[in-house]
Amino acid sequence: MKGSTSSNCLLLLLIVCFSTSFNLRCARAADPTDGFTLVPLSDGNFVLQKPYNLPLADRYSDASGVRKFWVYTNDKPFQSGSGTRPRTEGLDYSSGIWQFEGYAYVPKGTSGVTIMQIHGASEGATTLQLRIYDGDMKYYKFDVVATDLYDKWFRLNVIHDVDEGKITVFINGVKKYVVNDQGPGDLYFKCGVYAAPENSSKYMESRWKNIKIYKK
Repeated sequence: MKGSTSSNCLLLLLIVCFSTSFNLRCARAADPTDGFTLVPLSDGNFVLQKPYNLPLADRYSDASGVRKFWVYTNDKPFQSGSGTRPRTEGLDYSSGIWQFEGYAYVPKGTSGVTIMQIHGASEGATTLQLRIYDGDMKYYKFDVVATDLYDKWFRLNVIHDVDEGKITVFINGVKKYVVNDQGPGDLYFKCGVYAAPENSSKYMESRWKNIKIYKK
């Protein structure tokens, strides 16, 4: 993830970490998860980062299966001296076909924030960022992926075919966006809140439940 030059920004991070290597073809399916195998996850697969000067409970909660992440633009980074922007985010892989699934909720007012990304690329820090701007989801700050997502739960599936260099995004089981990835790297999924480099709202929040990882 590319950072900001600002020194007074929080990094709150949820990372799903899991390692393996596969090399299979992607098959079309009626549901995004058809043909995929669920990857078992434990608490050890999730890593949280928070403002270095605050307890975790001040920026993260996990109740009744819902993980809630929130940050402010003036929060501290995850460690002293970091220039990264505020974020909350999710599995290490290097080849094959992998899929992230989660149910997300973004309250009205949260804007200029990445809610899901794939870390790792040939150049730069990420190969995918899905950002929320005024209730719409965009690929970085460019193409619109989906609209009118405020104040409702929606299912997000992201398939990364590493060997073919393709990423496919589904919202509520419907294919919404296909894009080339940005080359190999230290790949893993992230979800939560990460302030964009520009035009971030003062308060940023996302909620997540039923986070799963699949492979082929």
